[in-house]
Amino acid sequence: MAVSTVRRRRLGGVLRKLREERKLTAEVVAEATGMSQAKLTRIETAHTAAKVEDVNRLLDFYGCDDEDYRAGLIAITKDGAKRGWWLSYRDVINSTATDLILLEADAATYRTYEPAFVPGLFQTPEYARIVIGRLRIRSGGSVEDLVQVRMARQSILTRPNPVQVRAVIHEAALRANADRPEIMVPQLERLLTLSSLPNIDIQVMPVGAAVHPGMTGAFAMMGFPQRTDLDVVLVEGLLSSLWVEDPSDVELYRAKFQEITAEAMSVDSSLAFITAQRDRIK
Repeated sequence: MAVSTVRRRRLGGVLRKLREERKLTAEVVAEATGMSQAKLTRIETAHTAAKVEDVNRLLDFYGCDDEDYRAGLIAITKDGAKRGWWLSYRDVINSTATDLILLEADAATYRTYEPAFVPGLFQTPEYARIVIGRLRIRSGGSVEDLVQVRMARQSILTRPNPVQVRAVIHEAALRANADRPEIMVPQLERLLTLSSLPNIDIQVMPVGAAVHPGMTGAFAMMGFPQRTDLDVVLVEGLLSSLWVEDPSDVELYRAKFQEITAEAMSVDSSLAFITAQRDRIK
């Protein structure tokens, strides 16, 4: 399994920026570190995966003494050696899904806004089956394969040192499918169960909310333990998805998410709403 292409690009971009900040040419760095210029260029442009020893050698040469920053970059580099459950589904999931799974596995925090659906990390198999079946356009696997992948992703919620999740879900998503209580009642109960976990906060965006940044669409932001400037945002579309990697752009999403949470119901009010909606359609 190759390293996440998103994180490989991020690593290459950081290494290139460190070199350019020091006004060094690739030729000079390659000669000083014993690395071929072609290899350095391939690492910086994410055309090849870097090895830990390559990254350490470059960081030493650049005088990078920020241990947290170094640890974050080394963690990205080590992704390439990981072998996980997703290998069984490599013919089923596309590159965006592969990136997402690898990033989720490393993430310390996960922030998401969903205007139309319950977030994938919170979905029951029955709910996921409907969503995937209706929205799937191109895939190498069956609906059931993709449901299994989605369920396996949810292990990050209950693993040792679980990811810290804050999710804002639009009220309309929780009112949808009310005529199918066999689907929505278990799904709403799943949300209530997850809300009892100390690492998960769920808020509901009311229908009558004022204009807010979430009205531009769904997104998910993954944060990593070493440095916030290694965080990424996924903006998903029907035919394609966008990874936002530039630190200033990610910071903008971070600020906008704060605006979204401020406009949403409080956590307690959201739990009361979900409970009432479950009881209403039982």
